[in-house]
Amino acid sequence: MGMVLGRITVETPEYEVIQSSNDYEIRKYAPSVLAEVTYDPSQFDGKKDGGFMVLANYIGALGYPQNTKPEKIAMTAPVITKTGGGSEKIAMTAPVVTKEGSGEGEKMVTMQFVLPAKYKKAEEAPKPVDERVVIREEGVRKYGVVKFGGVATEQAVAERVEKLKKSLERDGLKVIGEFLLARYNPPWTLPPLRTNEVMIPIE
Repeated sequence: MGMVLGRITVETPEYEVIQSSNDYEIRKYAPSVLAEVTYDPSQFDGKKDGGFMVLANYIGALGYPQNTKPEKIAMTAPVITKTGGGSEKIAMTAPVVTKEGSGEGEKMVTMQFVLPAKYKKAEEAPKPVDERVVIREEGVRKYGVVKFGGVATEQAVAERVEKLKKSLERDGLKVIGEFLLARYNPPWTLPPLRTNEVMIPIE
């Protein structure tokens, strides 16, 4: 019931708030280990979130874990999706992260789950059975972040990205990459109770 009502009961990535204003937060995220899959959405009937099942199978979210230990890995939040300039990202341990980029005229999508913090190095995480799943490390990074509720439609996200970029530039902060969309709740959560964030990497 908590998931329908928007309560976040899974592990979320560790970060420190460096600065906070009415417009945004500046967060410094700790290093993390990610599981990711890159694919052409047409392989999944055009669904950008099509790689979700591949990653969910790896961690054992839907039954027997498809990794060599085999070890069930706890789900985290948010799911992250990267979009813009030909890219989009989804993140789910929560998070799931999805990144979209163009390769040879086709839009490829990379979806990522942030693995629980107990995995400090890529080699500590169970090895995937499915060769499409890649485990990698991400170092310390900084983001300008805006939180919002409701359904993360393309228009709602685009408006917040534009506003956040302008606020960051106004305050002398340098944007160094495409935005991420972090979604903290499953699709069956009531829309007014959902938590979403737009995250823009900064120097």
